[in-house]
Amino acid sequence: MLRLPTIRAQFTEIADAAAREQMTYRGFLAELLMAECDDRARRRSERRIKAAAFPREKSLRAFDFDANPNLDPAVIHTLATCEWVKKG
Repeated sequence: MLRLPTIRAQFTEIADAAAREQMTYRGFLAELLMAECDDRARRRSERRIKAAAFPREKSLRAFDFDANPNLDPAVIHTLATCEWVKKG
């Protein structure tokens, strides 16, 4: 009725971890709810990307640096962290 698919899927795993780590009931519940919220955010993002109808998914992980030998992969990955934006 509540439609909590992540809690249903990960309950046993999180319960076992909580027992091993001797978590309180409140901590156990927090872990379950955090897993549900994180998964919902991930699925929401996936739905939005799909709804945008981009031609295909692109990421730096899949980028072919061999296609352009003039690009330095280290520089690109450094820029991708966006630390330069934070530093101003």
